[in-house]
Amino acid sequence: MSERLLLLVESNTTGTGRLFARRAAELGTVPVLLCADPGRYPYAAEDGLRTVVVDTSDETALLGAVRTLEDGATIAGVLTSSEYYVPAAAALAYRLGLPGPSADAVRACRDKAEQRRTLTAAGIGSPGFAAVTEAAEAVAAARAIGLPVVVKPVQGSGSLGVRHCTDLTEVAEHAATLLATTVNERGIAAPTRILVEEYLTGPEFSVEVFGTEAVVTVAKHVGALPSFVETGHDVPAALPGEQEIALRETAVRAVRALGLGWGAAHVELRLTGPRTAAVIEVNPRLAGGMIPELVRRACGIDLVRAQVLAALGTAPELERGGYARASIRFLTAGQDGILAPAAELAAAVERARTVPGTVEAVLYRAPGEPVGPAEDFRGRVGHAIAVADRSVRAAEAADRSVGLLGEALTYAGLHTQEALA
Repeated sequence: MSERLLLLVESNTTGTGRLFARRAAELGTVPVLLCADPGRYPYAAEDGLRTVVVDTSDETALLGAVRTLEDGATIAGVLTSSEYYVPAAAALAYRLGLPGPSADAVRACRDKAEQRRTLTAAGIGSPGFAAVTEAAEAVAAARAIGLPVVVKPVQGSGSLGVRHCTDLTEVAEHAATLLATTVNERGIAAPTRILVEEYLTGPEFSVEVFGTEAVVTVAKHVGALPSFVETGHDVPAALPGEQEIALRETAVRAVRALGLGWGAAHVELRLTGPRTAAVIEVNPRLAGGMIPELVRRACGIDLVRAQVLAALGTAPELERGGYARASIRFLTAGQDGILAPAAELAAAVERARTVPGTVEAVLYRAPGEPVGPAEDFRGRVGHAIAVADRSVRAAEAADRSVGLLGEALTYAGLHTQEALA
Protein backbone atom coordinates (compact mmCIF):
# COMPACT_ATOMS: atom_id res chain seq x y z
CA MET A 1 0.00 0.00 0.00
CA SER A 2 1.47 3.36 -1.04
CA GLU A 3 1.99 6.20 1.40
CA ARG A 4 -0.62 8.94 1.55
CA LEU A 5 1.11 12.33 1.61
CA LEU A 6 -0.24 15.64 2.82
CA LEU A 7 1.80 18.41 1.20
CA LEU A 8 2.44 21.56 3.24
CA VAL A 9 3.52 24.48 1.07
CA GLU A 10 5.83 26.45 3.36
CA SER A 11 4.60 27.14 6.90
CA ASN A 12 4.37 29.45 9.84
CA THR A 13 7.69 29.51 11.64
CA THR A 14 5.95 28.86 14.98
CA GLY A 15 2.55 27.90 16.32
CA THR A 16 0.15 26.27 13.88
CA GLY A 17 2.81 25.30 11.33
CA ARG A 18 4.03 22.51 13.57
CA LEU A 19 0.45 21.58 14.52
CA PHE A 20 -0.54 21.05 10.88
CA ALA A 21 2.18 18.43 10.46
CA ARG A 22 1.26 16.71 13.71
CA ARG A 23 -2.46 16.57 12.90
CA ALA A 24 -1.68 15.16 9.46
CA ALA A 25 0.34 12.35 11.03
CA GLU A 26 -2.40 11.67 13.59
CA LEU A 27 -4.85 11.24 10.71
CA GLY A 28 -2.70 8.59 9.05
CA THR A 29 -0.95 10.65 6.39
CA VAL A 30 2.71 11.54 5.97
CA PRO A 31 3.25 15.32 6.14
CA VAL A 32 5.77 16.64 3.61
CA LEU A 33 7.00 20.22 3.86
CA LEU A 34 7.69 21.87 0.50
CA CYS A 35 9.92 24.86 1.16
CA ALA A 36 12.72 26.99 -0.20
CA ASP A 37 14.70 26.95 3.04
CA PRO A 38 14.13 24.19 5.63
CA GLY A 39 16.34 26.12 8.07
CA ARG A 40 13.54 28.66 8.45
CA TYR A 41 11.54 26.03 10.34
CA PRO A 42 13.46 24.64 13.34
CA TYR A 43 10.53 22.41 14.26
CA ALA A 44 10.92 20.48 10.98
CA ALA A 45 14.31 19.10 12.06
CA GLU A 46 13.21 18.65 15.67
CA ASP A 47 10.18 16.58 14.63
CA GLY A 48 11.92 14.71 11.80
CA LEU A 49 9.51 16.21 9.27
CA ARG A 50 10.10 15.13 5.68
CA THR A 51 11.07 18.12 3.54
CA VAL A 52 11.49 18.82 -0.16
CA VAL A 53 13.50 21.88 -1.19
CA VAL A 54 11.84 23.74 -4.05
CA ASP A 55 11.20 27.30 -5.21
CA THR A 56 7.72 27.67 -3.71
CA SER A 57 7.15 31.00 -5.49
CA ASP A 58 7.26 29.12 -8.83
CA GLU A 59 4.07 27.12 -9.42
CA THR A 60 5.66 25.13 -12.26
CA ALA A 61 8.60 24.16 -10.06
CA LEU A 62 6.18 23.17 -7.29
CA LEU A 63 4.24 20.88 -9.61
CA GLY A 64 7.46 19.32 -10.87
CA ALA A 65 8.60 18.55 -7.33
CA VAL A 66 5.24 16.99 -6.55
CA ARG A 67 5.37 14.76 -9.63
CA THR A 68 8.56 13.19 -8.29
CA LEU A 69 6.76 12.40 -5.02
CA GLU A 70 3.97 10.57 -6.82
CA ASP A 71 6.28 7.65 -7.62
CA GLY A 72 5.26 5.10 -5.00
CA ALA A 73 3.03 7.50 -3.04
CA THR A 74 -0.41 9.08 -3.26
CA ILE A 75 -0.87 12.82 -2.83
CA ALA A 76 -3.86 13.01 -0.49
CA GLY A 77 -4.04 16.77 0.05
CA VAL A 78 -2.34 20.16 -0.16
CA LEU A 79 -2.35 22.89 2.51
CA THR A 80 -0.40 25.80 3.90
CA SER A 81 -0.46 27.60 7.24
CA SER A 82 1.23 30.70 5.78
CA GLU A 83 -0.88 33.42 4.21
CA TYR A 84 1.84 34.20 1.69
CA TYR A 85 1.46 30.76 0.09
CA VAL A 86 -2.31 30.27 0.14
CA PRO A 87 -2.63 31.05 -3.61
CA ALA A 88 0.22 28.68 -4.51
CA ALA A 89 -1.25 25.88 -2.38
CA ALA A 90 -4.72 26.45 -3.84
CA ALA A 91 -3.38 26.38 -7.41
CA LEU A 92 -1.40 23.21 -6.72
CA ALA A 93 -4.42 21.47 -5.19
CA TYR A 94 -6.51 22.42 -8.22
CA ARG A 95 -3.93 21.06 -10.68
CA LEU A 96 -3.81 17.80 -8.73
CA GLY A 97 -7.61 17.53 -8.60
CA LEU A 98 -7.64 17.82 -4.81
CA PRO A 99 -9.88 19.82 -2.42
CA GLY A 100 -9.05 23.45 -1.77
CA PRO A 101 -10.23 27.03 -2.12
CA SER A 102 -10.53 28.86 -5.42
CA ALA A 103 -7.03 30.05 -6.34
CA ASP A 104 -8.51 33.09 -8.10
CA ALA A 105 -10.61 33.97 -5.06
CA VAL A 106 -7.71 33.79 -2.61
CA ARG A 107 -5.45 35.79 -4.93
CA ALA A 108 -8.08 38.53 -5.14
CA CYS A 109 -8.68 38.38 -1.39
CA ARG A 110 -4.98 38.77 -0.62
CA ASP A 111 -4.94 42.01 -2.62
CA LYS A 112 -6.48 44.25 0.03
CA ALA A 113 -7.43 46.91 -2.51
CA GLU A 114 -9.36 44.37 -4.57
CA GLN A 115 -10.87 42.99 -1.36
CA ARG A 116 -12.04 46.46 -0.35
CA ARG A 117 -13.66 47.05 -3.75
CA THR A 118 -15.52 43.74 -3.57
CA LEU A 119 -16.80 44.33 -0.04
CA THR A 120 -17.88 47.88 -0.87
CA ALA A 121 -19.75 46.69 -3.98
CA ALA A 122 -21.53 44.09 -1.84
CA GLY A 123 -22.65 46.74 0.63
CA ILE A 124 -20.57 45.32 3.47
CA GLY A 125 -19.28 47.87 5.95
CA SER A 126 -15.57 48.60 5.59
CA PRO A 127 -13.27 51.64 5.81
CA GLY A 128 -13.04 54.26 3.10
CA PHE A 129 -9.83 53.71 1.15
CA ALA A 130 -7.62 54.56 -1.78
CA ALA A 131 -4.97 52.46 -3.52
CA VAL A 132 -1.97 54.56 -4.53
CA THR A 133 1.41 54.12 -6.21
CA GLU A 134 3.17 57.33 -5.14
CA ALA A 135 3.71 59.13 -1.85
CA ALA A 136 2.07 62.29 -3.24
CA GLU A 137 -1.03 60.27 -4.08
CA ALA A 138 -1.06 58.92 -0.53
CA VAL A 139 -1.04 62.46 0.85
CA ALA A 140 -3.89 63.47 -1.46
CA ALA A 141 -5.86 60.39 -0.44
CA ALA A 142 -5.33 61.15 3.26
CA ARG A 143 -6.64 64.69 2.72
CA ALA A 144 -9.73 63.33 0.97
CA ILE A 145 -10.42 60.58 3.52
CA GLY A 146 -9.62 62.72 6.55
CA LEU A 147 -6.93 62.29 9.18
CA PRO A 148 -6.00 60.13 10.97
CA VAL A 149 -5.57 57.35 8.42
CA VAL A 150 -4.02 53.91 8.23
CA VAL A 151 -1.27 53.40 5.66
CA LYS A 152 -0.38 49.80 4.83
CA PRO A 153 0.76 47.41 2.09
CA VAL A 154 -1.87 45.93 -0.23
CA GLN A 155 -0.50 42.51 0.70
CA GLY A 156 0.90 41.42 4.01
CA SER A 157 0.38 39.58 7.27
CA GLY A 158 0.98 40.02 10.99
CA SER A 159 0.55 43.84 10.94
CA LEU A 160 3.76 44.21 8.92
CA GLY A 161 4.01 47.76 7.58
CA VAL A 162 0.63 48.85 9.00
CA ARG A 163 0.82 52.32 10.56
CA HIS A 164 -1.58 54.87 12.07
CA CYS A 165 -0.71 58.31 10.67
CA THR A 166 -1.97 61.49 12.31
CA ASP A 167 -0.54 64.10 9.92
CA LEU A 168 0.38 64.41 6.26
CA THR A 169 4.12 64.30 6.94
CA GLU A 170 3.74 60.89 8.57
CA VAL A 171 1.63 59.74 5.63
CA ALA A 172 4.23 60.84 3.10
CA GLU A 173 7.14 59.30 5.00
CA HIS A 174 5.50 55.95 5.65
CA ALA A 175 4.11 55.74 2.11
CA ALA A 176 7.58 56.37 0.71
CA THR A 177 9.04 53.65 2.94
CA LEU A 178 6.45 51.09 1.86
CA LEU A 179 6.71 51.96 -1.83
CA ALA A 180 10.49 51.56 -1.70
CA THR A 181 10.12 48.00 -0.41
CA THR A 182 10.66 45.60 -3.30
CA VAL A 183 10.25 42.25 -1.48
CA ASN A 184 8.35 41.11 1.59
CA GLU A 185 9.76 39.24 4.60
CA ARG A 186 9.67 35.97 2.65
CA GLY A 187 11.64 37.39 -0.28
CA ILE A 188 8.55 37.48 -2.54
CA ALA A 189 8.17 40.49 -4.83
CA ALA A 190 6.03 43.16 -3.16
CA PRO A 191 3.35 45.02 -5.15
CA THR A 192 4.15 48.64 -5.98
CA ARG A 193 0.85 49.82 -4.53
CA ILE A 194 -0.23 50.65 -0.99
CA LEU A 195 -3.49 51.45 0.76
CA VAL A 196 -4.56 54.58 2.56
CA GLU A 197 -7.59 53.81 4.71
CA GLU A 198 -10.03 55.51 7.01
CA TYR A 199 -9.15 54.82 10.64
CA LEU A 200 -12.12 53.18 12.32
CA THR A 201 -12.60 53.32 16.08
CA GLY A 202 -14.44 50.83 18.23
CA PRO A 203 -13.40 47.55 19.84
CA GLU A 204 -11.68 44.97 17.63
CA PHE A 205 -12.69 41.35 17.14
CA SER A 206 -12.15 38.49 14.78
CA VAL A 207 -14.62 35.86 13.67
CA GLU A 208 -13.20 32.46 12.81
CA VAL A 209 -15.20 31.19 9.88
CA PHE A 210 -15.02 27.66 8.49
CA GLY A 211 -16.67 27.19 5.12
CA THR A 212 -19.55 29.60 5.56
CA GLU A 213 -20.11 28.88 9.26
CA ALA A 214 -19.09 31.37 11.95
CA VAL A 215 -17.40 29.12 14.50
CA VAL A 216 -16.41 31.57 17.24
CA THR A 217 -15.94 35.28 17.92
CA VAL A 218 -12.62 36.40 19.40
CA ALA A 219 -11.90 39.60 21.34
CA LYS A 220 -8.66 41.23 20.25
CA HIS A 221 -6.22 43.35 22.26
CA VAL A 222 -3.94 45.71 20.35
CA GLY A 223 -0.88 47.59 21.56
CA ALA A 224 -0.25 51.32 21.46
CA LEU A 225 -0.44 53.25 18.22
CA PRO A 226 1.04 53.98 15.71
CA SER A 227 1.54 50.22 15.22
CA PHE A 228 -1.20 47.60 15.38
CA VAL A 229 0.53 44.79 17.24
CA GLU A 230 -1.88 42.19 18.57
CA THR A 231 -1.07 41.75 22.25
CA GLY A 232 -3.78 39.28 23.24
CA HIS A 233 -7.00 37.43 22.47
CA ASP A 234 -9.97 36.18 24.49
CA VAL A 235 -12.06 33.18 23.36
CA PRO A 236 -14.99 33.32 23.11
CA ALA A 237 -15.54 37.08 23.21
CA ALA A 238 -17.86 38.19 26.00
CA LEU A 239 -20.47 40.16 24.05
CA PRO A 240 -24.16 41.09 24.16
CA GLY A 241 -26.18 38.93 21.79
CA GLU A 242 -26.90 41.64 19.22
CA GLN A 243 -23.21 42.51 18.86
CA GLU A 244 -22.27 38.85 18.53
CA ILE A 245 -24.85 38.48 15.77
CA ALA A 246 -23.64 41.60 13.95
CA LEU A 247 -20.04 40.40 13.93
CA ARG A 248 -20.88 36.86 12.85
CA GLU A 249 -23.31 37.87 10.12
CA THR A 250 -20.96 40.50 8.71
CA ALA A 251 -18.06 38.03 8.67
CA VAL A 252 -20.02 35.37 6.80
CA ARG A 253 -21.36 37.90 4.30
CA ALA A 254 -17.80 39.03 3.61
CA VAL A 255 -16.56 35.48 3.08
CA ARG A 256 -19.39 34.80 0.64
CA ALA A 257 -18.89 38.07 -1.23
CA LEU A 258 -15.20 37.28 -1.75
CA GLY A 259 -15.94 33.89 -3.28
CA LEU A 260 -14.38 31.98 -0.42
CA GLY A 261 -16.25 29.36 1.60
CA TRP A 262 -13.75 26.48 1.63
CA GLY A 263 -11.88 25.81 4.83
CA ALA A 264 -10.87 28.46 7.32
CA ALA A 265 -11.07 32.24 7.04
CA HIS A 266 -9.94 34.72 9.68
CA VAL A 267 -12.14 37.84 9.50
CA GLU A 268 -11.04 40.93 11.42
CA LEU A 269 -13.70 43.50 12.31
CA ARG A 270 -14.52 46.50 14.47
CA LEU A 271 -17.84 47.17 16.13
CA THR A 272 -18.98 50.52 14.76
CA GLY A 273 -22.30 50.69 16.60
CA PRO A 274 -24.58 48.72 18.94
CA ARG A 275 -25.64 46.45 16.07
CA THR A 276 -23.18 47.23 13.26
CA ALA A 277 -19.74 45.96 12.34
CA ALA A 278 -17.17 46.86 9.70
CA VAL A 279 -14.64 44.53 8.13
CA ILE A 280 -11.00 45.48 8.62
CA GLU A 281 -9.83 42.59 6.45
CA VAL A 282 -10.52 39.00 5.50
CA ASN A 283 -7.63 36.55 5.57
CA PRO A 284 -8.22 33.36 3.53
CA ARG A 285 -6.49 31.11 6.05
CA LEU A 286 -6.58 29.84 9.59
CA ALA A 287 -5.98 32.47 12.26
CA GLY A 288 -2.52 33.04 13.67
CA GLY A 289 -1.68 34.37 17.12
CA MET A 290 -2.36 30.96 18.70
CA ILE A 291 -6.11 31.55 18.22
CA PRO A 292 -6.72 27.95 17.05
CA GLU A 293 -5.18 26.69 20.28
CA LEU A 294 -7.45 29.01 22.32
CA VAL A 295 -10.47 27.75 20.40
CA ARG A 296 -9.46 24.14 21.06
CA ARG A 297 -9.02 24.73 24.78
CA ALA A 298 -12.16 26.84 25.24
CA CYS A 299 -14.61 25.26 22.81
CA GLY A 300 -13.24 21.80 22.14
CA ILE A 301 -13.05 22.57 18.41
CA ASP A 302 -9.73 21.75 16.73
CA LEU A 303 -9.57 24.12 13.76
CA VAL A 304 -6.17 22.80 12.66
CA ARG A 305 -7.53 19.27 12.49
CA ALA A 306 -10.63 20.55 10.68
CA GLN A 307 -8.46 22.24 8.05
CA VAL A 308 -6.42 19.09 7.52
CA LEU A 309 -9.58 16.99 7.24
CA ALA A 310 -10.99 19.40 4.64
CA ALA A 311 -7.79 19.10 2.58
CA LEU A 312 -8.11 15.31 2.73
CA GLY A 313 -11.69 15.53 1.47
CA THR A 314 -13.30 14.58 4.78
CA ALA A 315 -16.06 16.53 6.50
CA PRO A 316 -14.52 18.60 9.34
CA GLU A 317 -15.56 18.20 12.96
CA LEU A 318 -16.90 21.55 14.22
CA GLU A 319 -19.29 20.57 17.00
CA ARG A 320 -18.56 22.41 20.21
CA GLY A 321 -17.24 20.09 22.90
CA GLY A 322 -16.34 22.51 25.68
CA TYR A 323 -17.56 25.66 27.44
CA ALA A 324 -14.46 27.10 29.07
CA ARG A 325 -12.86 30.52 28.48
CA ALA A 326 -9.31 30.96 27.20
CA SER A 327 -7.04 34.00 26.96
CA ILE A 328 -3.59 34.62 25.55
CA ARG A 329 -1.34 37.57 26.28
CA PHE A 330 1.85 38.27 24.36
CA LEU A 331 4.93 39.67 26.01
CA THR A 332 6.36 42.76 24.32
CA ALA A 333 9.16 45.06 25.40
CA GLY A 334 8.32 48.59 26.49
CA GLN A 335 11.75 49.85 25.44
CA ASP A 336 15.10 48.57 24.24
CA GLY A 337 16.57 45.96 26.52
CA ILE A 338 17.78 42.39 26.66
CA LEU A 339 16.67 39.05 28.00
CA ALA A 340 18.24 37.96 31.27
CA PRO A 341 20.69 35.05 31.65
CA ALA A 342 19.43 31.48 31.26
CA ALA A 343 18.81 30.81 34.96
CA GLU A 344 16.72 33.95 35.36
CA LEU A 345 14.76 33.16 32.18
CA ALA A 346 13.95 29.69 33.45
CA ALA A 347 12.89 31.08 36.83
CA ALA A 348 10.59 33.66 35.21
CA VAL A 349 8.94 30.99 33.05
CA GLU A 350 8.48 28.72 36.05
CA ARG A 351 6.86 31.51 38.08
CA ALA A 352 4.53 32.32 35.18
CA ARG A 353 3.45 28.68 34.95
CA THR A 354 2.44 28.58 38.62
CA VAL A 355 -0.36 31.12 38.15
CA PRO A 356 -3.66 29.25 38.64
CA GLY A 357 -5.30 28.64 35.29
CA THR A 358 -2.12 29.05 33.25
CA VAL A 359 -1.68 26.19 30.80
CA GLU A 360 1.23 27.56 28.78
CA ALA A 361 3.97 30.14 29.33
CA VAL A 362 6.90 30.40 26.94
CA LEU A 363 9.63 32.76 25.81
CA TYR A 364 10.69 32.88 22.17
CA ARG A 365 14.15 34.39 22.56
CA ALA A 366 17.50 33.24 23.90
CA PRO A 367 19.30 34.51 27.05
CA GLY A 368 21.04 37.84 26.47
CA GLU A 369 19.18 38.47 23.22
CA PRO A 370 18.31 42.13 22.57
CA VAL A 371 14.65 43.14 22.41
CA GLY A 372 12.83 46.35 21.57
CA PRO A 373 9.33 47.77 21.21
CA ALA A 374 7.24 45.65 18.84
CA GLU A 375 6.15 47.13 15.51
CA ASP A 376 4.57 43.88 14.27
CA PHE A 377 4.22 40.24 15.32
CA ARG A 378 7.97 39.66 15.04
CA GLY A 379 8.56 41.90 18.06
CA ARG A 380 6.66 39.64 20.44
CA VAL A 381 8.94 37.99 23.02
CA GLY A 382 6.71 35.29 24.50
CA HIS A 383 3.18 34.43 25.54
CA ALA A 384 1.02 33.01 28.30
CA ILE A 385 -2.27 31.12 27.86
CA ALA A 386 -4.80 30.71 30.66
CA VAL A 387 -8.07 28.78 30.83
CA ALA A 388 -10.90 29.31 33.34
CA ASP A 389 -14.64 28.98 33.76
CA ARG A 390 -15.21 32.73 33.35
CA SER A 391 -13.80 35.22 30.85
CA VAL A 392 -12.55 37.63 33.50
CA ARG A 393 -10.68 34.86 35.34
CA ALA A 394 -8.94 33.63 32.20
CA ALA A 395 -7.96 37.19 31.22
CA GLU A 396 -6.67 38.03 34.69
CA ALA A 397 -4.59 34.85 34.86
CA ALA A 398 -3.07 35.46 31.41
CA ASP A 399 -2.27 39.06 32.35
CA ARG A 400 -0.62 38.00 35.60
CA SER A 401 1.32 35.18 33.97
CA VAL A 402 2.69 37.33 31.15
CA GLY A 403 3.63 39.95 33.74
CA LEU A 404 5.79 37.35 35.48
CA LEU A 405 7.33 36.39 32.14
CA GLY A 406 8.22 40.06 31.77
CA GLU A 407 10.57 39.73 34.72
CA ALA A 408 12.95 38.08 32.24
CA LEU A 409 13.37 41.43 30.46
CA THR A 410 16.17 43.73 31.56
CA TYR A 411 16.04 47.40 30.64
CA ALA A 412 19.48 48.28 31.95
CA GLY A 413 20.62 49.07 28.43
CA LEU A 414 22.24 47.11 25.68
CA HIS A 415 25.73 47.97 26.93
CA THR A 416 25.25 45.42 29.75
CA GLN A 417 24.60 42.52 27.40
CA GLU A 418 28.07 40.98 27.63
CA ALA A 419 28.01 41.04 31.44
CA LEU A 420 24.56 39.44 31.61
CA ALA A 421 25.33 36.77 29.02
